[in-house]
Amino acid sequence: MLNQCDGAGVATVDPVFAEVTAAGAPFEIGERDGLRIFVNAPSDLGQLLETARRFGDQTMIVDFEGPEGERRLSYAEVCAWRDRLVRHLGIRRGDRVAIAMRNRAEWMVAFLAVIKAGGVAAVLNSRGSAAEIADTIDYIDPALVLADGERATAIRDGGYCGRILNLTAPLDGEGAESEPVAPAAPDDACAILFTSGTTGRCKGAVLSHRGLITGLLGTQLTGSMVLHNMARQYGISVETMMQQAPPQAILLVYPLFHISGLGSGFLAPMLSGGKIVTMRRWDAAEAVRLIVKEQVTQLSTVPTMLWDMVHKARLADADLGSLRNIGSGGQALPLNLLEEVHRLCPHALLGTGYGMTETSGAIAQAVGDDFLQARASAGRVLPLVDMRIVRPDGGLCAAGESGEITVRSAMVMSGYWNRPEETAAALTPDGWLRTGDIGFQDERGYITIVDRSKDMVISGGENIYCAEVERVLSELPQVRECATFGVADDRLGELLVAVIDADGLDAETVCEWVAGRLARYKVPAHVAFSAGPLPRNHSQKIDKIALRALWPQLAAQG
Repeated sequence: MLNQCDGAGVATVDPVFAEVTAAGAPFEIGERDGLRIFVNAPSDLGQLLETARRFGDQTMIVDFEGPEGERRLSYAEVCAWRDRLVRHLGIRRGDRVAIAMRNRAEWMVAFLAVIKAGGVAAVLNSRGSAAEIADTIDYIDPALVLADGERATAIRDGGYCGRILNLTAPLDGEGAESEPVAPAAPDDACAILFTSGTTGRCKGAVLSHRGLITGLLGTQLTGSMVLHNMARQYGISVETMMQQAPPQAILLVYPLFHISGLGSGFLAPMLSGGKIVTMRRWDAAEAVRLIVKEQVTQLSTVPTMLWDMVHKARLADADLGSLRNIGSGGQALPLNLLEEVHRLCPHALLGTGYGMTETSGAIAQAVGDDFLQARASAGRVLPLVDMRIVRPDGGLCAAGESGEITVRSAMVMSGYWNRPEETAAALTPDGWLRTGDIGFQDERGYITIVDRSKDMVISGGENIYCAEVERVLSELPQVRECATFGVADDRLGELLVAVIDADGLDAETVCEWVAGRLARYKVPAHVAFSAGPLPRNHSQKIDKIALRALWPQLAAQG
């Protein structure tokens, strides 16, 4: 997006990008500490979020899971609720506050209150087991836990003795007036998002105020460029284009504890005055109903969910014509799915992106015609991101040559909370993040992901770290050794499968064991048993390449 290539392969600056990022423009870009930043951005995320108060009586949240059923909250009501909650937090600048709730209005109000009060929001995986949530709380040692009723009970039953506020129950009194906190510095910690990592133990990626702000403003910049390009295409002004556009409404399908849910599903629409329609969990029929009822204009999802939605929309003969923007990631869109989406959503621009928790969101994107030119890619590198494709020997890859993707940006995390060794492994001394993803960049600037050096499976948009599941499997007394890996699946992209060398076990017992200790989506879809030790490579590690080749035979044996 920053640079394009002409027919001769010469890099040229996008004229729209130059216009909207020039000196004095809303997205003016400068450089600080060797990193490109938005010059006019505030230092504190709370200051940026406070600008949403101007949307007043516009609907901000539509939540169908409240005590009275449907809830519609305006921006003014959400801000007032947040301000009341701040008085109950009793925290100081830099205190960590854990948020353990499913997707609901209380989650969003909790996050906003923590940021306004100067805290660091540690957003927990609400889909995890009670043991996983307890481990994460122990790891970050928060000053306070904000939870819904279900998780508050589970956390207490797990033996946690610290402060918990159940936000689904009435708060006692008005709370104590607190002194306003000074604005955060750009590099101060703002939020902690969790990833299990290849060790099987949770890691908290510490995202700074500057990192999250840069990611959010980068999303707005992308939207502004799309708007400007469409206005040029139709020969009308940007102002006219905006007047003709329907009110923005997004269907929030990702968990809020994911960077995609927090950033593109919640904070970015909030800054634009959009309506956020929440879903507790994915249900294709419910998604179709909400899109029609709420005239949803924006949806960010994975191909699995799109397939489900298309099928339900066909059965219901539903009109999905309100959708204007559909983002999809995780795997390339099959051509037949792309055609069906176009038929059902004729006005929608399709797009894709690539990012990770450690980068505060997307670092590459492609939208509209840019996406259609390279559907299998993950998009082009975004303007405030530097990217290098690196060979194993440290040299830089040529165009089309695969290597590890490394990035440097103001969006990159500060490090992993209380994990200095893993931070050093991920971040170079000069600030480059080793993503662990293998890919290449072509002559046009598109990035294509070809493999992952991290041992991870993406199934239905959920990241499953094999080491975490293997650790739990190895705790079964009968298991001598085990391995998990992904196999291709048309609907989910990948399925997690397990191969186990053990005595006296069956697949049902194995799956129940994992389900009792990890989130349900981490349970292997299929379990096969080996007649002896698992194959080893030259380093005497379990050879997963050989196991993948053997999988059809192992699966056939049951």
